[in-house]
Amino acid sequence: MRLDVITIFPEYLEPLNVSLVGKARARGQLDVRVHDLRDWTHDRHNTVDDSPYGGGPGMVMKPEPWGEALDAVIESGADDARPTLVVPTPSGVPFTQQLAVELSERPWLVFTPARYEGIDRRVMAEYGERFDVREVSIGDYVLAGGEAPVLVMVEAIARLLPGVLGNAESHRDDSFAPGAMADLLEGPVYTKPPEWRGHGIPDVLISGHHGKIARWRRDEAFRRTTANRPDLIERADPASFDKKDREILAALGWAELPDGRFGRPGQAVEQ
Repeated sequence: MRLDVITIFPEYLEPLNVSLVGKARARGQLDVRVHDLRDWTHDRHNTVDDSPYGGGPGMVMKPEPWGEALDAVIESGADDARPTLVVPTPSGVPFTQQLAVELSERPWLVFTPARYEGIDRRVMAEYGERFDVREVSIGDYVLAGGEAPVLVMVEAIARLLPGVLGNAESHRDDSFAPGAMADLLEGPVYTKPPEWRGHGIPDVLISGHHGKIARWRRDEAFRRTTANRPDLIERADPASFDKKDREILAALGWAELPDGRFGRPGQAVEQ
């Protein structure tokens, strides 16, 4: 996979040289290229922003350097290569594990982390006519720039690539992983020693009974999800819950609503 990042702070992307992403780069599984947007400016101040039309606070990133930068990066690919442009922005669609999986299947991603009030909208309009442009948010809050979201998204995407994780099965039991964990949070995990500061580990984990261990882990996932993200259970497809799932849900205070979904007793059905 090829990843390009265009930014006015290339040094912010240094973490891409360490940990799993850095190792994947060293092995040639990831081709990461970081570009300085100011290389495509033509005045002595390397200006990348200007005041917004219509007035108001803040500055807006100019379309000219972004257009030149994107043209140059896109033209550096193979003749038939078509990148997916990923635009970090609080006004984008939520970045989810499902979206990470989808993006991990693309051969080439170009990230455009902005600063100030964002990029002149005409840039997205221009490239959206020719390429798949994804405006993506990592959460309901505003940061000083898009570089931190790029680091988040790249790590989430890169770990899904074949061979990046030491154990290829590791991500299948992650919180939000497509399949059985799509609407659940991963439960607690333990390692040696068997006792630490008076705290032991659940007996089932040393029972050697793989079926019971799997059931315990799924029950714990339901418990943690109920405590921290009940909205996930409320929106889950009831067909994904088996008999044992329904038993633990009932024990945790959930009930099947008239529309088939699960909710708290007395909860109104959303129309």
